[in-house]
Amino acid sequence: MKTTFVNPQSVDRQWYVFDAEGKTLGRFATEIANILRGKNKPSFSPSHDTGDNVIIINADKIKLTGSKMESKYYFRHSGYVGGLKTENAATVMGKNPTKVVFQAIRGMVPRNRNRKDILSKLHIYAGTEHPHEAQKPVTLEL
Repeated sequence: MKTTFVNPQSVDRQWYVFDAEGKTLGRFATEIANILRGKNKPSFSPSHDTGDNVIIINADKIKLTGSKMESKYYFRHSGYVGGLKTENAATVMGKNPTKVVFQAIRGMVPRNRNRKDILSKLHIYAGTEHPHEAQKPVTLEL
């Protein structure tokens, strides 16, 4: 039997729409990360990008359990001494709710040369509208 490897031209990419309303952040992010990587396909290869395109709507209505809204912090650094900035999840959700979902999914994608390509197939929107109707996405429920 011959082993076949996937090349970028032979990958069949689908478009999926997921509604994040009422979903728990971590459990939702793991499912999305697996679809972006292509782990749900029989042709999965860790060194190739075989994943599908994902559209997430209602990112502002995602749920964090327990007291994570106050106790979960997001960090960034300016590069200068004393330049560490921290914000809790409630503040970030108020400013940009798509950032919370993106950071959760980004942390579940491997840190290798395929990461940029994998994350470029992720489209997150705070409301119910998205500009990807031309791709004829399939709405799925997790």
